[in-house]
Amino acid sequence: MTYNWNDASPVTKKFVLDLVCETKQIMCDNYIGFYLHGSLAMGGFNPQSSDLDVLVVTHESITIETKRKLAKLYFNYSTNPYPIEISFLTKGQLDNWEHPSPYEFHYSEFWRDRYEVDLLENRFTYLNDDIKTDPDLAAHITIMFYRGICIEGSSIFEVFPRIPSSDYLSSIIGDYEECLANIVDDPIYCSLNMLRVFWYVKEGIISSKQEAGNWGLTSLPDEMKGTMYKVVNSYQSEKSSYQFDETELIFLRNYIHYNLQDLFSLTS
Repeated sequence: MTYNWNDASPVTKKFVLDLVCETKQIMCDNYIGFYLHGSLAMGGFNPQSSDLDVLVVTHESITIETKRKLAKLYFNYSTNPYPIEISFLTKGQLDNWEHPSPYEFHYSEFWRDRYEVDLLENRFTYLNDDIKTDPDLAAHITIMFYRGICIEGSSIFEVFPRIPSSDYLSSIIGDYEECLANIVDDPIYCSLNMLRVFWYVKEGIISSKQEAGNWGLTSLPDEMKGTMYKVVNSYQSEKSSYQFDETELIFLRNYIHYNLQDLFSLTS
């Protein structure tokens, strides 16, 4: 079963609100707001498999000392029970938008081992003052602008800019290209992500993975309906028992990709 913030369980809401409180205590006055994007904002949050996707906006840059406190906080909170993917940006970075966007601090499970070594051995390999950029932020902020939820702080429209569509497309195409290669190994995520890109290019719709899957069920040719049924139901289920054949996944991938290339050729 999947849900959004409005109908989330008490466990999910407490997890988010506790995280807001702990984050604010670390940030003190250097804090503008805490914002949800992704599946919990748009719908399709699966408590068995979804990340909690968050952006935090600050007035000023974050010190190394504060970054280490944040890393320790999220290191302990993430996966208990939900993985956290969170990025911090200053208001200035948003007001003076560039792509790929610089950011102040990021945590996800991909960074867990790196931060653990820095914290345990008092290193500064990753927790440092280097200016880092992330092309994914164009997609995150676009989703935030249109579909995000302000949990606390200034409103979304006061804080976040409208990202140029070319930056958003550039951001989501990067993930799409990885899915071209990985659909057999990760059929649920890759199928839904490719559909999201296809739907956006075809009709300009900014969607969640679940919404894209439901669109695929009604919009793709009949030959792919069985595959899409398995993809959508696997995404929504607590535990999936569906098996995917490599042939059906390659067929779905090629259909999306060839049609997407046709759409690009019409607009070039």
